[in-house]
Amino acid sequence: MTEEVAKPKSSRRRSREFAVQGIYQWLLAGDNVGNIEAFLRESNTSFARADEKLFRSILFGAIKDMKSLQDAIAPHVDRPMDEVSMVEAAVLCVAAYEIISMPETPYPVIINEAIELAKTFGGLDGHKFVNGVLDKLAALVRSEEVSAGRAKRHG
Repeated sequence: MTEEVAKPKSSRRRSREFAVQGIYQWLLAGDNVGNIEAFLRESNTSFARADEKLFRSILFGAIKDMKSLQDAIAPHVDRPMDEVSMVEAAVLCVAAYEIISMPETPYPVIINEAIELAKTFGGLDGHKFVNGVLDKLAALVRSEEVSAGRAKRHG
């Protein structure tokens, strides 16, 4: 019997994890984003292994654009946004920010990362919900990229 060895987390995955934690904290307490960043930096020994530029870009950008991100996500959610768990809302905001504001990152990478974040932090089937919402958002926001990907897969 072989034992599975966990693949080390990439610096980008760590950045997204910290961004989800920061946005969750902001949604929960409405704290100042600078205080949230300082708390995450000081309370996590693995913070040094995160991609700091990506982390700051997502955390500060998503919080600054929170209203427009929630407006972009809401049409793809099957319930009012205030009924979405805060963990799933944080994951959705991180991924929506990347889909909308970081076109250099392929949308399938963003969605896969969001699914993993939802599995790590969220409820049992939260990753399925996150996947469905982000698929719809990507199809709308990155229609050319989504169409090209579908055409490539279906040959």
